[in-house]
Amino acid sequence: MISTCRGMACRALHKLSTLLNLDDAVVLETFPNRMIAEMAAGLLESEGIEALVMADDAGGAYPMLQFIRGVRLLVAPEDRYRAREILAAMAQGVEPENQP
Repeated sequence: MISTCRGMACRALHKLSTLLNLDDAVVLETFPNRMIAEMAAGLLESEGIEALVMADDAGGAYPMLQFIRGVRLLVAPEDRYRAREILAAMAQGVEPENQP
């Protein structure tokens, strides 16, 4: 079977299927738009935490839905406490402590 999946949504689903189990993933935070959520995901990934951004905006066709429904940042359950600590440190402008 040839895959017809293309674009950002396809990459997100592939990333999700290879890195996180969607059934177990938890919503860490909901953001008002994709740009802020992607920055938070990038920060978490730079700290070694796999993160996925999910938005119900018709594949980007209706970005105004992001403001209504929010953009969710998902992580694995075992990473949620460390991820919250990292995002809280970012909000306060403090560099998070590195874990050994």
